[in-house]
Amino acid sequence: MTMAATLAPQREEAMDRAGALGAFRRSDAIFYWLTRIAALTVLGILGGIILSLVIGAWPAINEFGLGFLTTQRWAPQLEPTPVMGALGPIYGTLLTSFIAMLIAVPIGLGVAIFLTEFCPMSLRRPVALAIELLAGIPSIIYGMWGFFVLGPFLADTFQPFMIATFGQIPLIGAIFAGPPSQLSLFNASLVLAIMILPFITAISRDVFATVPPVLKEAAYGVGCTTWEVVRSVVIPYTSVGVVGGVMLALGRALGETMAVTFIIGNSFKITGSIFAPGTTISAAIASEFAESAGLHQSGLILLGLLLFVLTFAVLAAARLMLMRLELKQGK
Repeated sequence: MTMAATLAPQREEAMDRAGALGAFRRSDAIFYWLTRIAALTVLGILGGIILSLVIGAWPAINEFGLGFLTTQRWAPQLEPTPVMGALGPIYGTLLTSFIAMLIAVPIGLGVAIFLTEFCPMSLRRPVALAIELLAGIPSIIYGMWGFFVLGPFLADTFQPFMIATFGQIPLIGAIFAGPPSQLSLFNASLVLAIMILPFITAISRDVFATVPPVLKEAAYGVGCTTWEVVRSVVIPYTSVGVVGGVMLALGRALGETMAVTFIIGNSFKITGSIFAPGTTISAAIASEFAESAGLHQSGLILLGLLLFVLTFAVLAAARLMLMRLELKQGK
């Protein structure tokens, strides 16, 4: 057998290997560019949304300037010069989200702790599924339920009790001042709390389940109670995930529209009482945008731009908080 005949199979094998490597490189390059295009597409869409909001809001920016942020009155049909201010919607957005988080976070974490530490195994999945189903209910259903059921119940029972109990106390009495109302900031906050509860519970339950059993067993072995294990082991180990879930819920609360529009009262006036009607940025846009035109429409688009900036600031703050937690944990 000649030398050429001996080397031919080796050359063919080398060529096949080179061809396979070339195919791998081409497929890897195609995959790289597809993912890059997908990422750039998302950034392009985000940039397009911001640009369209700025262009639509520019007439209102020129007309009202920074006074738009400090003015409470909302009179877009006033002649000869309309008056529009975002102070009322901004106040309502922040207050309802704050009250909703104040209610939902302790309950959501408590449910998650119960499911991972106390609930019998046979009930864990059904209870968790029932809570997660709350996230699938359309927001307009929450709004209708709040308008026809929750609002009258609160106005007839809970609000009169709170007004009679706390309404005359100095300093905090103004917060619970009457009269009772079926449409109020508190009613909207309570519905928001119910809507964001599944997000906090589901994410917290999932991250609590990632705690290594050996850590909890070691804590129990040295005599810790369940509360001490949760406080000193489970929460510190999963703090990043818990904060992420809470911030996700906060983003949902800031931008919720239909459910809030049904039961908040759509009043631009700022009062100290949580039982008074109010409005949020998203509710104001939803209730007036269809009938708006000209400067009125531009003012509503400017409200949308403010909501975008507010949501972005919250998410950015959440990301910074998560980075600090990760650094503190040595990750």
